[in-house]
Amino acid sequence: MIAIDNVLVSDKIVSEQFVCDLNKCKGACCVDGDAGAPLDKSELKHIDEVFDKVLPYLNETSKREIEKQGRFVYDREYGWVTPTINSQICVYGIVDKNGIVKCGIEQAYLDGKIKWKKPISCHLFPVIVKKSSDGITEYANYEPREDNCKAACSLGKQLKVPVYQFLKEPLVRKFGEDFYQALEATAAHLNSKK
Repeated sequence: MIAIDNVLVSDKIVSEQFVCDLNKCKGACCVDGDAGAPLDKSELKHIDEVFDKVLPYLNETSKREIEKQGRFVYDREYGWVTPTINSQICVYGIVDKNGIVKCGIEQAYLDGKIKWKKPISCHLFPVIVKKSSDGITEYANYEPREDNCKAACSLGKQLKVPVYQFLKEPLVRKFGEDFYQALEATAAHLNSKK
């Protein structure tokens, strides 16, 4: 583990390689899981704020499911999460012409309609961040899905891109620039010992 301030970072975030390969996985992380995307409490407000601009991106099934369940739901195991359709695809998931599931919230962001990109748990995947029971320490673990992320692990190795470099933007978004610079310096130090 690498300790930076109150965050314990798995060594694998530095040692493993990963680059999403959407043409192979088809955005499976938006479909496969025990619940929808975990949401920080502050993100509930963001979803409410962007909802009207995101709604036109969603299909009718997603719209009906949101009417039924709400914009976010509380799961006893995971806390606040995005709703899903039949415990599968996230209600904010949209399928492009190539059959790739993408985020409707992120598409609205990319189109300049909103300023919030998407839930941080989605942006950070395959890094999963959990808080300690006292709420002080956070644990950042590298947890790719065995089947769905196989292509991303292969592509990362082929391109020699460490997880922390692939996830620079969301890591900075979650923990700040100083955190990322410390992580980068730690990675350089560890790699110099090899």
